Amino acid sequence: MLQTLLPILIFAALIVGAIGALRRVRLWRQGRRSPMVWRRILLIPKRYLNDLHHVVARDKAMAHTHVATAGGFVAAMALAVVVHGFGWRHPILGGLLLAASAAMFVGALAVNRRRVKPPEKLSRGPWQRLSKSLLAYSVGMFLISLPLVGIAPALFGGGVLAVLLIALVAWGVLEMIVGMGWGGPMKHAFAGSLHLAFHRRPERFDDRHPKSIRPSGHQFDQDASHDEHRGSRSTALFPLDLNAEKLGVEKPADFQWEQLLGFDACVQCGRCQAVCPAFAAGQPLNPKKLIQDMVVGMAGGTDSGYAGSGYPGIEVGKHHGASAEPIVPQLVEAETLWACTTCRACVEECPMMIEHVDAIVDMRRFITLERGETPEKGAAAIDNLIATDNPGGLDNASRLDWAADLEIPRIQDRPEGVDVLLWLGDGAFDMRNQRTLRALVKILRAGNVDFAVLGDEERDSGDVARRLGDEATFQRLAERNIATFSRYRFQRIVTADPHSFHVIGREYPAFGGEYVVKHHSTFIAELFDAGRLSVATSEQRETITYHDPCYLGRYNGEFAAPRQVLAALGLDVAEMERSGYRSRCCGGGGGAALSDVPGKARIPDMRMIDVRETGATTVAVACPQCTAMLEGVVEPRPQIKDLAELVADALIEQPTAADDIVSPADSEFFDEVPA
Repeated sequence: MLQTLLPILIFAALIVGAIGALRRVRLWRQGRRSPMVWRRILLIPKRYLNDLHHVVARDKAMAHTHVATAGGFVAAMALAVVVHGFGWRHPILGGLLLAASAAMFVGALAVNRRRVKPPEKLSRGPWQRLSKSLLAYSVGMFLISLPLVGIAPALFGGGVLAVLLIALVAWGVLEMIVGMGWGGPMKHAFAGSLHLAFHRRPERFDDRHPKSIRPSGHQFDQDASHDEHRGSRSTALFPLDLNAEKLGVEKPADFQWEQLLGFDACVQCGRCQAVCPAFAAGQPLNPKKLIQDMVVGMAGGTDSGYAGSGYPGIEVGKHHGASAEPIVPQLVEAETLWACTTCRACVEECPMMIEHVDAIVDMRRFITLERGETPEKGAAAIDNLIATDNPGGLDNASRLDWAADLEIPRIQDRPEGVDVLLWLGDGAFDMRNQRTLRALVKILRAGNVDFAVLGDEERDSGDVARRLGDEATFQRLAERNIATFSRYRFQRIVTADPHSFHVIGREYPAFGGEYVVKHHSTFIAELFDAGRLSVATSEQRETITYHDPCYLGRYNGEFAAPRQVLAALGLDVAEMERSGYRSRCCGGGGGAALSDVPGKARIPDMRMIDVRETGATTVAVACPQCTAMLEGVVEPRPQIKDLAELVADALIEQPTAADDIVSPADSEFFDEVPA
C-alpha cells in the first residue's frame, strides 16, 4: 500500500506545486520588465549559504534551527524522490534519508517550541501550523523509511498505521511543496531563493570589500563578524527617468518585477518591525505589514488575512488592493509612507535582503511628482529649494555670514586648486550647526590643511528633495552642483553632513559626478593618524556615548572613524545597547522632520532614553540633523556635542607658518586620490 501511494503522493505534490510556482512567477512578472540573466540562478547556493550569514547568524539559535530544519527538509525531500519515488531503495540512501528526517525533526521541535508563545514581532495565523507540518513530515518520512535499513519491515503493509503515516507525510508535503507555490508560508523558500538570484542590488553580494569597518576594543565589536561576510554597501537610490510616462509607483504593477519577487520572499519574522523607529514611536508604519500589503496588492484581495502587528492606530482588514489599482489610499495610507525616516534599519535586519526603503521612496515619488500631495512642511521645503536652492528659503549669499571673522578661502580665488573642498551643507544657515563648522575650520587650520569653500556657489545637495520623492528637484540640484565642481580643482570633498556625504559620494556618480568624498570624522581620524593634530587628552572626567548617524553608519559603513577620534582624545565610549549598525535613528532623516507624522512618542526622546541608560553626560554626534533632533529633547538631558567641537576644544594651539600648509601636491599623509 505504502509503495503504491507514496510515489503517487510525491509526484502529484511536485506537479501541483510546480503549477503553483508558475502562477507565482506570473504574479511577479506583472511588474515592469527588465532583462533576465538566467545564469544568476547558479549564484543561489553561495548567496544563501555564505552571503546571508551576517544577518542570519545574529540569532545563532535560530540560525542553527533553520539549518537543521531547512537543510533536513531539502535533503529528505530529494532523497524521498529518489528512494520512494523512483524506487531506488538502497540501505545507504535509506540511512541518509533517516538522518535527514531526524535532523529536520530536531529543527522542527525548536521551531515548534518558539511558536508555543511566539514573540510579538512574529506573525501568527498560518505560521503557527507550519511547525506542526514540519514535525508531521519528518516523523512520517522517518517511520516510513525505517524498512530501508532493515527495521520494522512490517510497516510496509496496509492497515491503520500505514494510512496514518501516509496522512502525516501528505500533511507535510501539502504544506511545504504545494503551499510553496500556492501562497502558503513556505512560499518564502521559493521566492526567497529566486530573490537572491535576481536581486536588484547584486553588489550587496560582492566579495570585493574591506573585511573590517570596526575598531577593536569596543563593546559593540563583539558582533563584528556581522561585517566580515557582507558585500559592498549598495545604498544609493535608483535614478528616476523624468521622461517616463508615469513618475514613481502608483500601483503594484508599477514596481520592477524583481521588487515584487522580493516582497513575496518576506518570511514575516518581524526583525524589521522590531528595529523600526517609526513603529516604536507609535507612528502608522510597520515595515513588515507594508511588505505584506504589497503582496496583497500584487495578488489581489484584502489585508484581513494578515496575522501580525499592524500599523499603529490603523485597523487591520480595512484595506484592499489589486495589481492594477492605486496603492494609496486603498491599500496603504499616505501617512504610512511619510512616517519612514529612511534609516534603513529594516533593510539592515532583513534576512531576505528586501529593500523596504526603495519601495517607500518609489511610492513617495508618485505622490509628490504626479499628485503634488507632499506634506505641508515638505512641500514648503521643496518650493524653497526650487526658488532659492536651499530648503529654508534663505538668501544663498548669506551662506558664509557666520564666518565673516574667519577669512575662509574661497575656491574661486585658488585657480591652482586646493586639496580639500569643504562642503558646508545647509547647516551653514543654522546657528547651532555654525558652531560645528567653526570648530571644523579650526581643526583644518590646526592640521595645516589646504582647503577652500564654494561660498554662495554651493547649493543644497538635494538629499531632502530626493527622500521626499521630488526626483526632479534633486536631479536639477545635482546637475548644477556637478557643473560647479567641474570648474574647480580639488582632491577631495570633506563635509560634516552625512546626508551630503552620502548623496554626493554615492548618488551623484549616476549623473556623472565622481568624487572622493569624506565625512569629517574620517578626515579628522586621518589627521590624527598622520600626527597633524595635537590635543590635550582627557582624564575621563565624564561619561560619553556616541550616536551613530544612519547615513554615516548603515548607509556608508563608517563606524570606526568617529570612535577613533574619541579614542585619540583619551575618551572611553560607553556604548548604547543600540549602537553601530543597530543604532536607533534620531528621527530626522528622509524628510520625516518635515512630514511630522504624529505618534505616541517622539523618536529623539526614545533615543535619549538609550543615552540615559549609559549614564553618559555628553552625547558625541556627527550629523547636523542628529544634533538638532537630540537637542530638541526637553531638558534636563545630557549635552550634545559634535565630534568637531570635542576635538576643537582639546586642540593645543601651535603657531602655523604659511609654508606648513599641506597642498595637493605634497599631501602624502592622505589616501591616494585620482586626479
